Amino acid sequence: MSQVQIIAVTPAEDGMRLDRWFKTHYPDLGHVRLQKLLRSGQVRLDGGRVKASSRIVELQIIRVPPIEERTARKAKLKQKFKITEEDIELVKSWIIHQDSHLFVINKPSGLAVQGGSGTTRHVDGLLDALKPKDGERPRLVHRLDKDTSGVMLIARSRKAAVFYTDVFQSKEAKKLYWALVVGQPKLEEGIITLPLKKALGAKGDKVIVDQKEGKFARTAYRVLDTAGQKVSWLAFQPVTGRTHQLRVHATEGLETPIVGDGKYGGSESFLDGLPSSKQMHLHARAIVLPNLNGGTLEVLAPPPKHFMESCRFLGFAIQPNYNYIIEIE
Repeated sequence: MSQVQIIAVTPAEDGMRLDRWFKTHYPDLGHVRLQKLLRSGQVRLDGGRVKASSRIVELQIIRVPPIEERTARKAKLKQKFKITEEDIELVKSWIIHQDSHLFVINKPSGLAVQGGSGTTRHVDGLLDALKPKDGERPRLVHRLDKDTSGVMLIARSRKAAVFYTDVFQSKEAKKLYWALVVGQPKLEEGIITLPLKKALGAKGDKVIVDQKEGKFARTAYRVLDTAGQKVSWLAFQPVTGRTHQLRVHATEGLETPIVGDGKYGGSESFLDGLPSSKQMHLHARAIVLPNLNGGTLEVLAPPPKHFMESCRFLGFAIQPNYNYIIEIE
């Protein structure tokens, strides 16, 4: 695009964050570049300066400056990824709930949510498999780590994306995780409060506990079962949503690293004799949140094969439809 564009906000976009609007219309315009355009005043809303987090309103006018041609070239490269019939069947097999506004999938362990350096296959890239012929492309609402399996929300429209994003930001969503950890916590249940900070390590980015500069992070936990002192089955309910929060809180807060989490637990997280001990045993088991259609939505995701095999090996009896949501006052 080599000319300034003047675009009116549509009814379907009413209430959307400005950065999400740009992500929808200009998916290859990066966050850093957008921030520069906003700070320099090249992007304007109704003639005035605006922030990325601002909510737009129907019929407001967005001024969009010329976007470099390199963005268009990137878009062409992305279009080379074709969705196959096998992809469509695979993605549909992940769906554990759907309604007029939402897909809920059971994300497999080992699949990234979004692309990055060297990552060409990911959940976001496969969402075209769920796009109706003449409808909107589904959108991610939140993220899970690559090696974490379980419940993920996919919005079917801009309206749904705005609603459910607000639900997550306002902490109205209750998320429950299951994990197998090495060792046994000292207390049967409790609250872990440890501030977290991203740090650059020798093997890439890592999250550490930092009492001075870390961001507030809190997790509730409960021991569901134990196999002697060797392995425990825990329920985690994050109160905040920091990157790698559960993994760091399990290792640093409880001194019980998650089985298979070599990044934070090192070799201690790999147990001799346990099937698939080098696979992450962290699963987003359930979510409870307000439903755009009214009422409350609760969805449970069955654990992956390696998690179930380890539970059977350890003698843990999982009730398929039992939910261990922890109430936090």
